[in-house]
Amino acid sequence: MSFFSSLAVTAFWQADALPPGNGPDSSGDIFLWIALAVGVLALLAAVLFARNVLGNDAGTPQMRLISDAIREGAEAFMKRQYSAIAILAVVIAVILYIGYYASAYSRPFANKVVISFIIGATCSALSGYSGMFVSIRANIRVASAARTSIGKALQTALRGGAVTGLVVVSLSLLGIGLLFLAFGGLDNPQQAPYQLVGFGFGASLVALFAQLGGGIYTKAADVGADLVGKVEAGIPEDDPRNPAVIADLVGDNVGDCAGRGADIFESTAAENVGAMILGAALYPVFGIKGILFPLVVQAINLVSSIIGVGIVYSSETEDPMHALNRGYYVTSLLALAGFAAAVKYMLSGHWWLLASGICGIVTSFLFVRITEYYTETRFRPVRSIADASDTGPATNIITGIAVGMETPALPVVVISSALLLSYYFGVRGLEDVAGVSNYAKGIYGTAIATMGMLSSAAYILAMDTFGPITDNAGGIIEMSDQPHAVREKTDRLDAAGNTTKALTKGYAIGSASLAAFLLFSAYLESIHAIVASRVAAAGEILPPGWSFANVNLASVPVFVGALLGAMLTYLFSSLAIKAVGRAAQYVIEDVRSQFQENPGIMAGTSKPDYGRCVRIVTTAALKEMMVPGLLAVAMPLAVGISFRHLSGLFGAGAQLGPVPTLHGIPVNLTGAEAVAGLLMVGTISGILLAMFMNNAGGAWDNAKKYIETGAHGGKRSEAHKAAVVGDTVGDPFKDTAGPSLHVLIKLLATVTLVLAPLFV
Repeated sequence: MSFFSSLAVTAFWQADALPPGNGPDSSGDIFLWIALAVGVLALLAAVLFARNVLGNDAGTPQMRLISDAIREGAEAFMKRQYSAIAILAVVIAVILYIGYYASAYSRPFANKVVISFIIGATCSALSGYSGMFVSIRANIRVASAARTSIGKALQTALRGGAVTGLVVVSLSLLGIGLLFLAFGGLDNPQQAPYQLVGFGFGASLVALFAQLGGGIYTKAADVGADLVGKVEAGIPEDDPRNPAVIADLVGDNVGDCAGRGADIFESTAAENVGAMILGAALYPVFGIKGILFPLVVQAINLVSSIIGVGIVYSSETEDPMHALNRGYYVTSLLALAGFAAAVKYMLSGHWWLLASGICGIVTSFLFVRITEYYTETRFRPVRSIADASDTGPATNIITGIAVGMETPALPVVVISSALLLSYYFGVRGLEDVAGVSNYAKGIYGTAIATMGMLSSAAYILAMDTFGPITDNAGGIIEMSDQPHAVREKTDRLDAAGNTTKALTKGYAIGSASLAAFLLFSAYLESIHAIVASRVAAAGEILPPGWSFANVNLASVPVFVGALLGAMLTYLFSSLAIKAVGRAAQYVIEDVRSQFQENPGIMAGTSKPDYGRCVRIVTTAALKEMMVPGLLAVAMPLAVGISFRHLSGLFGAGAQLGPVPTLHGIPVNLTGAEAVAGLLMVGTISGILLAMFMNNAGGAWDNAKKYIETGAHGGKRSEAHKAAVVGDTVGDPFKDTAGPSLHVLIKLLATVTLVLAPLFV
């Protein structure tokens, strides 16, 4: 029995006795073609949005000079970054092939897993690069539009961001759909989803390095520009006299656009693969429709997001966030309607499963609102940090840390409620299906909730990319000496952009939480299936009732793996934050030396060397991203293989109940158990730590901006200086370590799923 065949046979349940009318229906093939067609149409819509944005006025020659410098710096960094990532991906692909080929059980699938890995990595890279391609050209158009109309500027910025959102979700949909087709999904739909796990791994790998490298770049430049420019020299943000200002604006694109694009691509890819695996197990119930359901939900996401982006418009006096929120609400309502239609026609009208999807949509909404509460200037957390700034940097930092530690409480309650409710609705939704355990029904409900949460991903990503586009537009206006009234308009857009960037970080960690739980369940079942196939090949049978779903935390390997998983998230964060610190030191030294070497810079009689600062931070960021990135990939592999060969006695003694045997010898599950502990606790630790860092950093940032509006003495006051220091501490939290942890959580899940055959 083949590895993936055994997965399909043993995955979650045997459904031999089914109620009439619930059998497989091959007519569901049409849904694959519908999903693929929508994916292609969404790419065409992205092209139309891009043409609309790029067809707008490109401003004055002085504005274009600044925009061109940002574009050239971003493209140079991306070229070098993706060249380095490509080399790493090739090396890992070779290691993955050797690992699969070394075992007779996984050898037949080495080619397909590696091919899907390479395609996933390529699509992830294209997602990041294509979005940034438009954003670094949209900034000048937004700046130019702001000279006449804030409504036009907002529309241009959001449509520029929509290119990223549509490309990311479309490539995820098309990549997985076409691979499913190429791997014989229409002929063998129960086997094909298991051969797609490499796609998620490739997406995760590129996303991690893209987020890490971009995050280190953007924050090193930002910290250097702020500390020397604002604090030491006393010049405004985006002042053209600051040598690091172009590097700072470049960083907004390579970190927030390319990095977040790869992050959301990874989320959609991992969710699609995990949910399709569960759909394969449900094949006797829903047929191929259950497998294709995640792809159709993503197609609905694309259509809803296109409409949501298309209706957004703001008057000259309206708060830009109100217009953006209208588009989000329309997108969510359309996604809900489409979700209901998909449940009716693809899941046989099991309406309790729709309730699971609603859990995910509501979770998405609540995460956005909770993040808004902790990072918006209107609410208590940010204002408490601003109040603490009156007494200096120390109290600002203490209060900021306290606020950050408070922030995981409500999101954890929301995630827990979503998992419990969606599990319950899954059980209720499939209660008429015989031969299926309640656990299996509940897990499918949580998968539906994950799909619901990602059903507005394209619009959310459009809002996220809106942030760096408007930030760049404000910088271009400031550096090109435009009238103050124009800067006030871009400041309003920039304030909305800061909010959307914070909100999407909350959304990203919420989706990562649900997707990681889904993939953790898939990992446990994969180990069960691998053991079953090997026991069957030896002519033996599994002990009655044996399941790998129960992992004993009192087992030494599991406990040690759990400790290592928690440690990994802290060590990874430490390396990422220190990388920002070291890279920022290079920037600070260069800015100081330029001020000393050329006094004409501060006098305004000569220009700083922007390119030198860009080159310095590029080299530093690419160097610093390697160690934390490789640690994240190597840790699960090292734990699984080392514990597998450490001692079979650990695994046999730790299992609850009878243990499978091969020729009378207990199967060594030590490595698989240790990795399960690492994945489970590493995910929990990573979720909490990411929430702390994302929200603390966002609160510090907006406390500074609140003071800059005139509160507590306004700009250049002692409170403002303290707030700048706090914002500097929070920068690597919210834009480097925090977002990178989103990716780490999903990478741990995908890498363990792909490498599962090596742990047993």
